[in-house]
Amino acid sequence: MDDPYAPAREALAGEGLGSGGGDDGTGGDAGGADPAVLAARLDDADPLAGFADRYRIPDDLLYMDGNSLGPASDAALASLDRVVDEWRDRLIAGWTDADPPWFEVGERLGGALAPLVGADPEEVVVGNSITVNIHTLVGTFLDELLAGNGPDREELERADGKWAPEGDPEDDPAVLVNELDFPSDHYAIRAQLRQRGIDPDEKLRVVPSRDGRTIDPGDVEAALDAHDDVGIVFMPTALYRSGQLFDVERIAEAAHEAGAYAGFDAAHSAGAVPHEFGAAGVDFAVWCTYKYLNAGPGSIGALFVAERHHGLTPALAGWWGHEKATQFEMNMTYTPADSAGAWQIGTPPLLAAAPLEGSVELLREAGIERLREKSLALTDFLIALVDDRLPAVSVGTPRERDARGGHVALEHPEAERLSAALKDRGVVVDFRPPNVVRVCPAAPYTSFADVLEVVDEVEAILDAGAHERYATSQGGVT
Repeated sequence: MDDPYAPAREALAGEGLGSGGGDDGTGGDAGGADPAVLAARLDDADPLAGFADRYRIPDDLLYMDGNSLGPASDAALASLDRVVDEWRDRLIAGWTDADPPWFEVGERLGGALAPLVGADPEEVVVGNSITVNIHTLVGTFLDELLAGNGPDREELERADGKWAPEGDPEDDPAVLVNELDFPSDHYAIRAQLRQRGIDPDEKLRVVPSRDGRTIDPGDVEAALDAHDDVGIVFMPTALYRSGQLFDVERIAEAAHEAGAYAGFDAAHSAGAVPHEFGAAGVDFAVWCTYKYLNAGPGSIGALFVAERHHGLTPALAGWWGHEKATQFEMNMTYTPADSAGAWQIGTPPLLAAAPLEGSVELLREAGIERLREKSLALTDFLIALVDDRLPAVSVGTPRERDARGGHVALEHPEAERLSAALKDRGVVVDFRPPNVVRVCPAAPYTSFADVLEVVDEVEAILDAGAHERYATSQGGVT
């Protein structure tokens, strides 16, 4: 079969799944197939099935939370162990004499990540944390706007001069976001506005959601038409709650047509969805490496800055962003690197960066396009099973493949209790208020049989009312 995952797509697009009868698993239409037979058929044909053996997941767990924290892989643990050994054996000489030298870790790992986001190697660097990177990049481009260096907009005088030439607050630049963003993004942007004397209550413009799940790209465009003060559009590539995948190129084009910079938070797609930031005209982007990139809890952040913006002075300058050739001359005058490396701030945390080396090479070996195809097939299969088996559960994730990220939002009035019951049965998912259980069948280490088992567990819990004995609103990490 040319497409090993076609039966999963057919199951969602066709008449769905039955509990028995129909296709015997040897070919043809997936409608009516026994789900267990179909899952086995898909697993047998899966070209990525062998990668699961290279990840460390306890045998008694069904791990469906890689959209929050990816598991350890043998490759990630090996690269971490190597750096620990280098620290022990070489001490400070590791910065220059380790193989490869620690000194170049940000740029080297940035180059490894670049193909996953459609960028040139010098446009990506690892460093800081994702929220710190939002601070420095949004701050940098706000400074550019205030200096009169924003994207051209012929009909708007302040795009070619000062944004507030007479000191009128109404002429300050605004940042356009949406109401379903991860909250930390808004915290950082509001802080950067305040630090420039700009009132975030007036200038953080928020695109509303029509359904509480998704953002219509037309509403982003409408907001740009309605507000001529928007200087930065900052959107996620995928919504953290529903998993909606955004059309990055469309939003970047709309931002540029409105004379605004286009920035993105790719935390919930990098490593699971191939991006083309360069071709899409993205100005800047940030993401973490502990979700689909599987580099470990609190692992180092990553960022993209388009080559046309290299040479700018970062809003948060630090010695590790200095040009490398003269960094150790210890000049009091800061000279930013002429690459994305300029947005590094402090000395990189080597033990938080080391696992990324192994984990990203494993993903590149699998191939980001193949990972995406399997991810879509896994979520196709999951949605089809929910439709067929769980009448009390709604799917809050878009069904269109090009609008779906790597996880599926299952909606149920007792989602918090359901999530707790699943965890007690060894199914690791997470809960997002008020009614979402996020299920992430990540492509590198999840089988179709795993997906079926998760749905079996949900069905058993709901049929028995087992979730009703769990308390709610206990807080904690989910």
